[in-house]
Amino acid sequence: MNIDRIVMAFAGFVIMLSLLLSQIHHPYWLFLTTFVGLNLFQAAFTGFCPLALILKKVGGKSGAAFS
Repeated sequence: MNIDRIVMAFAGFVIMLSLLLSQIHHPYWLFLTTFVGLNLFQAAFTGFCPLALILKKVGGKSGAAFS
């Protein structure tokens, strides 16, 4: 699995988790969904993703988006 796929899988997991938590605990968990969505949006234009940098430092192989 390359870094691009890991980032997308992690973002999808966090979004689904925050949606679940917003239904179970408190609607403020939707702010986490907003944060992840905005981060994905800016990464599409800038190529900067904090998780991709961390994964690259621990030896993940780069994909096309975060090379």
